Amino acid sequence: MNAHLLNIIKEQKEAIKVSMTLKEESQRFTKLLFKAFFDSETNTEEAFQNLETVFLSIRDIACPEIKGKPCKRWDDFMESIPDLYCSLKKDAEAIFNNDPASRSVEEIYLAYPGFFAIATYRMARVFHKLGLPLIPRLMTEYAHHVTGIDIHPGATIGESFFIDHGTGVVIGETTEIHNNVKVYQGVTLGALTVKKQDQNIKRHPTIENNVTIYANATILGGETVVGENSIIGGNTWLTASVPKNSIVTHNHKVEVYTKRSKSHEQNLNR
Repeated sequence: MNAHLLNIIKEQKEAIKVSMTLKEESQRFTKLLFKAFFDSETNTEEAFQNLETVFLSIRDIACPEIKGKPCKRWDDFMESIPDLYCSLKKDAEAIFNNDPASRSVEEIYLAYPGFFAIATYRMARVFHKLGLPLIPRLMTEYAHHVTGIDIHPGATIGESFFIDHGTGVVIGETTEIHNNVKVYQGVTLGALTVKKQDQNIKRHPTIENNVTIYANATILGGETVVGENSIIGGNTWLTASVPKNSIVTHNHKVEVYTKRSKSHEQNLNR
């Protein structure tokens, strides 16, 4: 192989440290924590012992400067476990109570991409709050890869969150979602403009309590607030706030024509 190219690759690796181990182990942590919470065939105590080992490993890869120091400890992560577990149970209950197609909570744990994406987001959110870099993004991007649902770990999401179907849902970094919100496939909660200098300001919308957002709606902007108890209809494009108890719809014309037989069309053309 060309020696010059080898040197270029080597210099790139030295300049930008990328660890595929960190990516793979972050995914393993996500799957193992999910199984520790919900898989009846997984020994919970053993799972948490393994999780501690993986946690310390990915922490030290992500932040080599704190390796061996008493910060970002496993105990710090464990303090969040009771609230995390309760939040996930509320999310599962919200899905079960709102989706007539769901037959059991077991089905939601095993088969619902929306629940897996929400669960992974909430796990990653703990790492985000601890200030650990890369790990939360790697976790939510794993869920994105598996489910087609993209939730940034920096987003703030309240209790009893329901994503139905889910494919194509995008929830940006500074989004705020309050309690009992329902979101359907293809919904985007995004930024009105994309500028690098805006990375430290609120760029994404706020969704208040008891809002339902139907398929393929797009809501943009950091100053955009959807008031509580509102319904946002499918295919809606929203860049301004709406008051509580609103119904926002996208009006379009649908025309239905009756197909004509070939003989009838031939007679018309004579």
